[in-house]
Amino acid sequence: PADLALRLLCSTSTSEANDLCEQIEELNTQRREIENITREQALTQIDKNQSENSIIWAASEGWHPGVVGIVASRLKDKFNKPSIVIGFDGIDGKGSGRSVDGYDLGHAIQRLQREGLIQQGGGHKMAAGLSLTKDQLKPAMGRLCELAEKAKIVNAEAQELSIDGILFIQAAKIDLIEELENCGPFGAAIQEPRFAFCDVSLSFTKRVGDNHLKVRFSDDDGKSMDAICFRAFEGNLGQELSEHDGKKVHLVGKLDINYWQGKKSTQLILEDAAWPEELSI
Repeated sequence: PADLALRLLCSTSTSEANDLCEQIEELNTQRREIENITREQALTQIDKNQSENSIIWAASEGWHPGVVGIVASRLKDKFNKPSIVIGFDGIDGKGSGRSVDGYDLGHAIQRLQREGLIQQGGGHKMAAGLSLTKDQLKPAMGRLCELAEKAKIVNAEAQELSIDGILFIQAAKIDLIEELENCGPFGAAIQEPRFAFCDVSLSFTKRVGDNHLKVRFSDDDGKSMDAICFRAFEGNLGQELSEHDGKKVHLVGKLDINYWQGKKSTQLILEDAAWPEELSI
């Protein structure tokens, strides 16, 4: 895939570029299918055995090492807990983990290695990787849960989102987004700005793909804006927004520039929503 992407960027032939795009899209579709299967299998394990643990973990034979990090991130977002996903090939396993604010997962994984509970491991506060054998799996994960309990991780039922400001739709212009992009790059240390649009009305919702939701919202001045909520139907948000009945709603997300048919427009990468009677921003 990396070679295909490089060839695409360097190509000077339209026909070759189109062919490479098709190959990359096919590979991306396959990757999404593998990710979805792995995530569903991991959720089945977690629901049965450990949804109350301080750390979420799942492991299985044949899980592709290229998607375990993505799935760990999805689990972390769903449960708001540090999450580890491990794929085994025979007796050898490779895993990846994602953490939440306040817990240094990389340090914990390094401690497991020092104690001889895993083969190798390391990372930083928010992400880590490890390799281990099947015999090491349960002792290592048990110890990891023990360390997390001692660290007294605060497991909120719902993940808290930090909001950098409240915007009117009229202010969400391309110039603003480009200025914000110049403040990057963004990452774990410097978070991408997140904004709230308060007391807006949903004028359009449409499910796109398997789990995403397209939204259009407007304010009392008649200004409107589009939004996309990725993986909205993996939780309750997609269904709740789809069943809107004209009530005012607060929307929270990150600003983005959408490129379509040679035109640019602003859109919101929607992350969460609340109705005013339930939450005051």
